[in-house]
Amino acid sequence: MHFGGAYEDEIVGKAYDGRLMARFIRYVLPYRWLAVAALCLLPLSAAARLAQPWIMKVAIDEHIITGRMEGLPLVAAGFLALILAESLLTFFEVWLLQYLGQRVMFDLRMELFSHVQRLPVAFFDRTPTGSLVTRLTSDVEVLGEMFAAGIITVVGDILFLAGIVGVMLWMNLKLSLVTFAVLPVLIWVAFTFRVRMRKAFREVRARLANLNTFLAETIGGMAVVQLFNRQETERREFSRLNAAYRDANLPVITWDASLYALVETLSSIAVGLIIWYGGGEIVSGALTFGALVAFIQYTEKFFGPIRDLSAKYSIMQGAMAALERIFNLLDTEKDGYPSPGLRPPSPSRRGAGDEGAVNTIAFKDVWFAYKDEEYVLRGIDLTIRRGEKVALVGETGGGKTTVTRLLSRFYDVSRGSILFDGADIRELPLPDLRRRIGVVLQEPYLFTGTIGFNISLGDEGAAARMEEAARLVGAARFIEALPKKYDEEVRERGVNLSAGERQLISFARAVAFDPEILVLDEATSSVDSESERLIQEGLRALMAGRTSLVVAHRLSTVQDADRIVVIHRGEKVEEGTHRELLAAGGVYARLYQLQFREQDNP
Repeated sequence: MHFGGAYEDEIVGKAYDGRLMARFIRYVLPYRWLAVAALCLLPLSAAARLAQPWIMKVAIDEHIITGRMEGLPLVAAGFLALILAESLLTFFEVWLLQYLGQRVMFDLRMELFSHVQRLPVAFFDRTPTGSLVTRLTSDVEVLGEMFAAGIITVVGDILFLAGIVGVMLWMNLKLSLVTFAVLPVLIWVAFTFRVRMRKAFREVRARLANLNTFLAETIGGMAVVQLFNRQETERREFSRLNAAYRDANLPVITWDASLYALVETLSSIAVGLIIWYGGGEIVSGALTFGALVAFIQYTEKFFGPIRDLSAKYSIMQGAMAALERIFNLLDTEKDGYPSPGLRPPSPSRRGAGDEGAVNTIAFKDVWFAYKDEEYVLRGIDLTIRRGEKVALVGETGGGKTTVTRLLSRFYDVSRGSILFDGADIRELPLPDLRRRIGVVLQEPYLFTGTIGFNISLGDEGAAARMEEAARLVGAARFIEALPKKYDEEVRERGVNLSAGERQLISFARAVAFDPEILVLDEATSSVDSESERLIQEGLRALMAGRTSLVVAHRLSTVQDADRIVVIHRGEKVEEGTHRELLAAGGVYARLYQLQFREQDNP
């Protein structure tokens, strides 16, 4: 279903800030010297800010009110020096934190991308692409903002606030207590808003992932949207998702503005209390005018970091929501991920009847279900010997492609086993298994880059065999006619090439990696008859000495197979050569007659 639940990304439930931060700290530890350097600057910056109101008090009480102007320029110079020192210290502090954030984001993105590459195909079957892109981009980016304005600057703010409290209590205890009368209300406001803003930020991150998922799919399928005049329908769906994202941001804006306004109000109340009580103290001679001015400045500086609390809460809560989603992705490997393979089995581990199993593939009573016990394969028994060309045929959805996916371990069997050279493939190292198998899919996938890169995929061995492989499958015919030949640029998904050209490149890719086993899944369905003839000629030479498993819909392409296996509703119902199966008059014979009747009566 295109709409509705397909784009409803998960809103992560209960979270533990302490656990998230403790887990995140390990990404910071390699750069702890940057964090230590920033932390060392914080008390210096706080001291420069704390001294400024005190210098102002000295200037008023000892020079301006008394009329002694001779020392005032020196005091002013000291005040200016403190401002410059604060500016320089702040510059280095911000630079260090931003640099630290960039390094941590780089490492986290690398770990996320490496992890995503190791996830099973089943995960991508159920996870929208846009959701993954959001986690690797904007979710990680939020963590950089946390470094710039949150995680370490909070330490500086605490030091600064503690310093202000100490200085104010030392200057005048009673006036300090009057000023701090608003603090209980401020603490209650902060903790109340914290819970609400956290929930709102979870909504924002989830809705953004939904929007990205829809955009990725719609832009990728724009040709279909335009061909079927679905622009208005897609616009309405985008409007719905866009509105959901906008509405999710509204509570964040509301709580953010409310917190800022309440802190500003409490700050003004505190200044009013200082003027009210401090004015009386000045009249009674218990407080100097300079001390009153310093108190007002300290109060404004005290509420400055708290006034910014709303922005810092926004960043920190956004970061917490992002961390929940990132770690949720990093933890998915534990859920149903196929084991990467243990070790090649020793000869003693082989079955008693496997003495002749070397260089064979054997499916032993294989059952498989994509979901629960809805089996798409039931009790498949099949042996493929070295050098054999075995074809799988049958109706669409019968389970043919699933057989090839199980062989490559995109999925693990539900029951039974698949043996490779007598060893269960679940015991073989996964990279080693897949290195021995070359797969050509019905819908080839090309990457942005050159034709040469799409054949070799950056592998030096494959690059050395690239041109020979292209000639073998007939791809060299069109590649060498291009202006840049193998250096010709390929656009996203190969849109500047025809379907047949893309398939020929995928054939050349499989050949260039020189696999022991070739798996062709409806591989010639996208090429024209002439290209198919050239490919078949090349494949005959290629398949010599190699094991081949061919999934085919057009029976004319597999008549020369050593054996043809008919898969019907998830079960192997027939097996034999083309002539044997025709003579049997079973499912294969009916499929053959039906196809050739359709060809005779187009």
